[in-house]
Amino acid sequence: MALRTGDQYAEKLTKMQPNVYVGGRKITRDDELLQPAINTIKFTFAAATDPEFSEMACAKSHLTGETISRFTHVHRSIEDLMVKQEMTRVLCRKVGGCIQRCMAADALNGVGVVSKEIDDAKGTNYHDNFLKFLEYYQKNDVVGNAAQTDVKGDRSKRPHQQEDLDLYLRVVERKSDGIVVRGAKAHNTIAPYADELIVLPTRNLTKEEGDWAVAFAIPADTEGVKLICRVSAPRQRRELKAPFNTYGMADSMTVFDDVFVPWERVFMCGEWELGARLALLFANYHRHTYCGCKPAVTDIIMGATALLAEYNGVGNASHIREEISELMVIAELVFAAGIAASVKGKATSSGIYEPDFLYSNTGRYLAGKNIYHEYDIMAATAGGLPATIPPEDDFLNPEISEYLHKYIMRKPDVSSEKVHRLFRFVSDFSCSAFGGVNQYAGVHGGGSPIMEKIGIRANYDLEARKDMVKYLAGITD
Repeated sequence: MALRTGDQYAEKLTKMQPNVYVGGRKITRDDELLQPAINTIKFTFAAATDPEFSEMACAKSHLTGETISRFTHVHRSIEDLMVKQEMTRVLCRKVGGCIQRCMAADALNGVGVVSKEIDDAKGTNYHDNFLKFLEYYQKNDVVGNAAQTDVKGDRSKRPHQQEDLDLYLRVVERKSDGIVVRGAKAHNTIAPYADELIVLPTRNLTKEEGDWAVAFAIPADTEGVKLICRVSAPRQRRELKAPFNTYGMADSMTVFDDVFVPWERVFMCGEWELGARLALLFANYHRHTYCGCKPAVTDIIMGATALLAEYNGVGNASHIREEISELMVIAELVFAAGIAASVKGKATSSGIYEPDFLYSNTGRYLAGKNIYHEYDIMAATAGGLPATIPPEDDFLNPEISEYLHKYIMRKPDVSSEKVHRLFRFVSDFSCSAFGGVNQYAGVHGGGSPIMEKIGIRANYDLEARKDMVKYLAGITD
């Protein structure tokens, strides 16, 4: 079995060259700041051997026949797409949000499809490079990062029109044994504690922009790579330990300062015509994944709202029941869009299945447009206490703790500890620094709602709908 343990993953991180920067200082990957984020990834390794999750968290490699993590798998069927979505929802519920390894899995699938399409059109050998990389990735149960979003500079100008041409990552030199790239990628969740960076173009490109049409994979500690990071996690607990507070995440602005990439790790170089195809295909896979993870977040908001209402003694209030029903509808509509995207998925020339673009984008759009509304429902039920609850230390101070336990009480049959735990969780989940980051990510992660709307409009057959009405109305052109 090509499966690592969480401890083996963490041990590997300690052997990587230090190129992670947090708060103005360079840190090693075993720094305590990264530990909550690393705990999240360690959970994915534990899930692969846990009987509760292993059936969905593992797959069989089509390259070696070995049992592998589904996070290193490429989708070979409609069933693969559906199991991936189900797994994402289930695992995200357990860590209280993003499971983080999905992004690289989505990048793998996109690169696998497009590298074959480039070979078919151009006679290149990128897909062979990809298959060799994929076999290495699966055998070593690699943790990857998808580095796609360029910093973009002046948004009114194309890559080749920027005053500083490095504002979109580009090839600055081609050698006999590889290429040299320069630029930066932003919003790179998991990068500071990933083994590999999988780099993709971010947009459509023109014939003047072959240098920006590049995709490759390199170890995250490659010389010239600098990971400048923001780390966030729920507030740490002293005594009131809870699973949610053991997890976290970190993102980086990933700088490529004349980084060498050997040819065998290159999956696109100069094929500008297919830059948009790869950019949008990764987005499609990732938005399909969101149709699993975002319903998990709604599940948590829904459960918290219902429990808040119950503890407050208003569980049967009609307006709260109506709002919880609305959360149910949002969660299941988004999830249903992912199922539809899976069922209507199609095989590509690589043998990898691609989810239906319309439905994955529709699901992600609904999720992004509703995220703040969902938090609003929870906040309305909770009242102001999550924002003003005294620190845990006050509850542990014998001089004042009895007052806090007395006055935090709601219904007499619900203990003060349960009420305290619930409101502290809601505070950490929604109105902490970590909660704020996740709310913003709920809008923009995997693409902002405007991007889904643009994609839907571009791929929707509106003319056919107009023709239907012309027929029904007896209009002839």
